[in-house]
Amino acid sequence: MGGISIWQLLIIALIIVLLFGTKKLRTLGGDLGSAVKGFKKAIGDEDSAPAAKKETPDADFEQKKIADEQQAADQTKTSQKDKEQV
Repeated sequence: MGGISIWQLLIIALIIVLLFGTKKLRTLGGDLGSAVKGFKKAIGDEDSAPAAKKETPDADFEQKKIADEQQAADQTKTSQKDKEQV
């Protein structure tokens, strides 16, 4: 009662085929299959990366910017403390 029977699934599949057509569904299936294949290849390439490759740092512009802002804030605090002592 609560589940979907095989006949209901077949009726839904028939309606989908009638709406989209077999050619469009075949193209959609091929595109989906190639996307999955490309994803698996990318995952496999990442895992089999050569061990001799040294890790090169990426451009850390955002981290450098944050570090510079923190350093500037620390200098400002230091100069404020010096002014308060005088």
